[in-house]
Amino acid sequence: MSTPFYVSPQQAMADRAEYARKGIARGRSLVVMQYADGIVFVGENPSRALHKFSEIYDRIGFAAAGKYNEYENLRIGGVRYADLRGYTYDRDDVTARGLANVYAQTLGTIFSSAAEKPYEVELVVAEVGETPEGDQIYRLPHDGSIVDEHGSVAVGGNAEQISSFLDQRHRDGMSLAEALKLAVQALSRDTNGSEREIPAERLEVAVLDRTRPQKRKFKRIVGRQLSRLLAADGAATEAESAEEDDSEEE
Repeated sequence: MSTPFYVSPQQAMADRAEYARKGIARGRSLVVMQYADGIVFVGENPSRALHKFSEIYDRIGFAAAGKYNEYENLRIGGVRYADLRGYTYDRDDVTARGLANVYAQTLGTIFSSAAEKPYEVELVVAEVGETPEGDQIYRLPHDGSIVDEHGSVAVGGNAEQISSFLDQRHRDGMSLAEALKLAVQALSRDTNGSEREIPAERLEVAVLDRTRPQKRKFKRIVGRQLSRLLAADGAATEAESAEEDDSEEE
């Protein structure tokens, strides 16, 4: 009878982490960034049906990089948690921090279980506050840890380089057009330092807009509104975009 091959717990966990990181790195990066009136989500996504960004609850948005089927299961679970908590208690009791804790427990349990492979996903949960100081952004890597982010965060294949680029250029009080352009500029940078053009039709963009009169602050930005924002030189074009039907592509 042969002796079973022994792998130390430390090495096993390191191997699982490396497996998950490689899976996440194969996906396209995305950016979540604060701007004056809320939080904007920007990513390169040629699919019009398989979204990287979604609404979880009134003020809470979800972004994910990695394997679609895995983070879609997590998104659905988050929606069910939020709906149940809001119905059982109060809508104000549904918070990004509570949702991040639920995701952290799920990802951590899967990552430490030897019976199944770790999820190849990295999540961002964001909540827009009444003021910029009340905004919350949480990043959740594959192992279930929680990182409280401020200003901007990038996840996905080239996240480290993009985060470094954004840290140097992001500032408080940016307009939506300025934040969108900065995010696209960061996503356009290749690992060798060169830049490529990402056409508007390959971008997925959404916002949590604190100025919306509705309870639901999540809105997708598509079509002419997206094109105008990408071409905007100042507040005038952004004001025109704000006049678009608020329910468009919700």
